[in-house]
Amino acid sequence: MHGSLRIAVPIHSLKPGGVERVALGLASEWDRAGHRVTVVLGRSGCANLCSAPALDYWKIPTRLPTASWETPWMVHSLYSFLVENRVDVLFCPGNTYAVVAAAVKLLMGDYAPPMILKVSNALDRPDMPPLLRRGYDSWLRLQGTVFDRFVALSEPMQREIRERTLALPQQLATIANPLLPRTRLDALSRLKRRRATAWSTRYLTAGRLVPQKNFPLLLRAFARAARPDDTLTIAGEGPELDALVRLATELGIAERVRFPGYLASIDPLLADADAFLLSSDYEGLPGVIVEALAAGLPVLATDCCVSMSCLLDNGRTGVLVPTRCEESFAEGLVEIRQFRTDPEKARQIASGYELEGAARRYIDLMSDLIRQKECDRKRKLEMSCLSPQNHGPRLS
Repeated sequence: MHGSLRIAVPIHSLKPGGVERVALGLASEWDRAGHRVTVVLGRSGCANLCSAPALDYWKIPTRLPTASWETPWMVHSLYSFLVENRVDVLFCPGNTYAVVAAAVKLLMGDYAPPMILKVSNALDRPDMPPLLRRGYDSWLRLQGTVFDRFVALSEPMQREIRERTLALPQQLATIANPLLPRTRLDALSRLKRRRATAWSTRYLTAGRLVPQKNFPLLLRAFARAARPDDTLTIAGEGPELDALVRLATELGIAERVRFPGYLASIDPLLADADAFLLSSDYEGLPGVIVEALAAGLPVLATDCCVSMSCLLDNGRTGVLVPTRCEESFAEGLVEIRQFRTDPEKARQIASGYELEGAARRYIDLMSDLIRQKECDRKRKLEMSCLSPQNHGPRLS
């Protein structure tokens, strides 16, 4: 039985991103278990707010927009909160918060709380220019000295973290990404999907419309491989929307491509789809793939993270193709419409990403970290008492 822990969770905003949804899901579970959870917000206002659970939210009131400089503002907000409030552990829900935590630790020194980072995105970034990549590699090694614990989303990701950050084995833990509560897993498994036809395929993808997702590659591959009655739905919003709409028009596929925007739930789309697609250049462990597997859909995905082969069970639940290869993705579109997936295996894989079990494992990890920190503090105190300077002046 754990005592009540005081946990702080920094979040830039209640914007509907995957990292934010997972963080709020965990915070809700911890709150229900009797722990004192505070979500420290960089800002509260944004379009299309996700459904925010009833939690303790803390923010610095301001009328000035902070979105364009959200990281410095998040540092200021989190530092201000930690100066005023004592917490047992700081939980950083994704890579983007690593620089925030590092800045706060620099400002607070020994008064900084123990810090845990959930690594939510790939550490290998081939998209970066060589010079920037060298700087990024140095930053990753520095993170090994900032965080008390790193949480990987899979065993392959843990190996990647160890190699890139040079973290010690005792700093590493693996907890499957807590993407879906048990009730949602059950609902997805019972989803009544439309029957597929031999003449057309309804392809579906979802995510933020940003360069990382490489939707232009997806559109070009679809233009090459799709049959006249095939359709593609790209759910999500982001800065690339207008460019993607123009590209679909230029490719002559605009009438077969839908952009429904951000949706609070993609369940109706999952029920209507025949196959799920992911064209990303890099990912951590994409939650939309877990949702698609829970719904029993076959998946076509790029090899964009070290966990993808495990998610697709080495070809039993989907097709894996190289990143950034339009020809391979077009061939995959043909293959996936003929693919016979194993729905039971897919749902079994998805069940490993249940929220409730992961939330308990995080509390175990936090409690162990706090106990270790207390033992280290006592050991240092004992050593300081035994040091010569604490026994009074020596006589010559």
